[in-house]
Amino acid sequence: MKFDVIKNGTSVVITLKERKLDVAVSPELKGEFILLCRPQLKSLIVDLTAVEFCDSSGLSALLIAERQMRQHGGVVKLVGVHKKILSLLKISQLDKVFPIFDSVAKAVKD
Repeated sequence: MKFDVIKNGTSVVITLKERKLDVAVSPELKGEFILLCRPQLKSLIVDLTAVEFCDSSGLSALLIAERQMRQHGGVVKLVGVHKKILSLLKISQLDKVFPIFDSVAKAVKD
């Protein structure tokens, strides 16, 4: 799985460089989220700009990150969510769980 991680104080930006967030990449992503989501981290920003497809295992990975962050008062913010993925988030009502932003800059500011 290809991704970049940029740490900035109490925030981390993880930029996924895969077209699909599915069963092929989600186990590795879950492991990465578990490593990143530490108590000192207040904001995990997941840049999904390159991701065009997400299935239930991809949603599961995002939910693991959200649960880890919520345990210590942190938040997971999503950036660059494609229309198909946004539709999936709305159907599953996860658009109410994850704040969604147009850009990393806006997510960092909020």
